[in-house]
Amino acid sequence: MSLPAADTVVTYPDGDLASTGTVLHLQPLDDGRTAVVLDRTAFHPVDPVWPDQPADTGLLRVDGDVVAVVAAVVGATDGTTLHVGDAPVRTGTPGWAFVVCHLVDDATRFAPGTTVEVEVEPEVRRALSSGHTACHLASLALDDALAGLWTKEVPVDGRGKPAFDQLAIASSRILPDGSLDEYRIGKSLRKKGFAAAELPAALAGVTDAANALLAQWVAAGDGIAITIERDGDGLGERRRWRADLPDGAVEIPCGGTHLRSLAGLSAIVIELDYDQEAASLTMRTSVERA
Repeated sequence: MSLPAADTVVTYPDGDLASTGTVLHLQPLDDGRTAVVLDRTAFHPVDPVWPDQPADTGLLRVDGDVVAVVAAVVGATDGTTLHVGDAPVRTGTPGWAFVVCHLVDDATRFAPGTTVEVEVEPEVRRALSSGHTACHLASLALDDALAGLWTKEVPVDGRGKPAFDQLAIASSRILPDGSLDEYRIGKSLRKKGFAAAELPAALAGVTDAANALLAQWVAAGDGIAITIERDGDGLGERRRWRADLPDGAVEIPCGGTHLRSLAGLSAIVIELDYDQEAASLTMRTSVERA
């Protein structure tokens, strides 16, 4: 069975919850599941390189029969081997095709050339999109609130504030209607000019300032348009989250799913926890719907 020669066309950046595609490849896995690769899908997969957002949940429909998708991961092939969820290269590397692998327990209904309808569970998508959008906004609000703790010039974020999130991020996890971000505040960050010694005393004020800014943005509701800008339709193409904030548009590289505006939200709130001994800052972001 030939391997895909081009990226999967993905429609989830447009907010799609359904799509129709053709089976290009089936790959049995060691655990008994099968990876089903379509030419086109609305399903958002986990990227193993930066697995911040969980995969969509949903199903594949073939001639009226329903097959549950038990997982979805990014696959990569150089034309000789399909790596399912463990690609040796970053998504977008030239010379490789990047595909969405829909993992199913029973692949008897699928064959190359089969037409498949993809259906994504809308509430799970909504909750994860809400969490991912809030995560980006919270990172911008945190950068803003921490701006006074820098003693040297450093790279800035899309709003012109010192890019603490970019410089210190260690891990990020998108949750339903929220996120969890871990920042490393070690020697290298202090050398760049971050006044870590002042953070414990400033933490409450930083939290209040970030939440006040987030409240302003939430109050704007559908006045803040959110879009995904992308270089092409393929899974491996670069994508950027864009928000038209009151003080200007901001873009952040991102491959996840998002809300289209802040309409329908009543609050985005962060909590900060600084572990001085571990030199780490944790930010928990939560979304409240109206």
